[in-house]
Amino acid sequence: MAFTLAFPKINISGENAITELAAVIAAKDPGHGLIIADAALDKLGLLTPLCEALDRCGLTYSCFTDTIPNPTVSVVNNAYDCLVEAGADYIIGFGGGSAIDTAKAVKILSGNPKPITNYTGVGQVKHVGVPLYAINTTAGTAAEVTSNAVITDEINKVKCVIIDSNIIPDVSVNDPSIMLGLPSDVTAATGMDALTHAVEAFVSVGAHVLTNHSALESVRLIAEYLPQAVDDGNNFEAREMMALGQFLAGMAFNSAGLGMVHAMAHPAGAHKNLPHGVCNAILLPIVCEFNRPHRVEEFAKLAVALGCDVSAMTQEEASVEAVQAIRNLSKRVGIPRGFSQLGVTEQDVAEWVDSAMADPCAGGNPVTMSPEDVLALYKKSL
Repeated sequence: MAFTLAFPKINISGENAITELAAVIAAKDPGHGLIIADAALDKLGLLTPLCEALDRCGLTYSCFTDTIPNPTVSVVNNAYDCLVEAGADYIIGFGGGSAIDTAKAVKILSGNPKPITNYTGVGQVKHVGVPLYAINTTAGTAAEVTSNAVITDEINKVKCVIIDSNIIPDVSVNDPSIMLGLPSDVTAATGMDALTHAVEAFVSVGAHVLTNHSALESVRLIAEYLPQAVDDGNNFEAREMMALGQFLAGMAFNSAGLGMVHAMAHPAGAHKNLPHGVCNAILLPIVCEFNRPHRVEEFAKLAVALGCDVSAMTQEEASVEAVQAIRNLSKRVGIPRGFSQLGVTEQDVAEWVDSAMADPCAGGNPVTMSPEDVLALYKKSL
């Protein structure tokens, strides 16, 4: 069976990568642009380097800064209206997964009719829409490299997972200089999100030799540098390595797929508006423990990437150690122990089972789960 790799046409990584992006855009004689970001980044002054770089290149642009965590259909519609009113010819998504997913959704609507919920699932986007440039400001979601966008249908309380190569950004940017000083809780949550991407991609049914190396190197970098980035938000090396680690995770899962961690995390975000990275981090060791017997060899390799000394262990023992190492890392960076700490009840999780089972990510899990399995794991996650 053929295997497909999908990436942005260009990636620019490193300090001051934003300046190079502005030059790339200017060389295309692009017309008017729309920056899609969130107000928090604007207030922190993080948009300033981008605007200055665009100004130096003589580029004109408008800004939409009303994106929110777990972006909704209504926010996407408002951003699209801004695109139309500005007469924008291209989009720059600036932020974490929420801002870039919003930008991807607006890109869809620029070439395809509303509503955005029509494009839920795999391969539903017919026309590519306007060009999209994605600047990642958090080392976690890898939205700048993937064909995925997740938009919350606030009326039906469900996350619409859109997967289509037509929404992969034309150019992706990872500039660690704009990640300096991010709050430790955001650093932890987005870092564990990236770890989840890498782990799920490595053990998924779609795992392939062309993605496995990226996944394992991502795990190694995150295990080493995430605690450093959490402890010192201005540690440039840690920020740079985390930016590269999450990008590698995106390269892996964009082609290999994900699994039940993401499938179970999406309803939690849709119903309770909880941070996606935190939901993934809570669920990751629990789902891994369930999956481990079906991927013993892979989990043993993950143990090595996580920094475990497995020299005196059997493969079975090493695979168990990997799950424990994930738990230890989550605790080390301050992730809540369970959903109950976030106000989630047993009644809540019972209502999430059907959505988790129907999620497009569920098919990538290395073993098929029953609704009873999912409910048991949700209860364990409390």
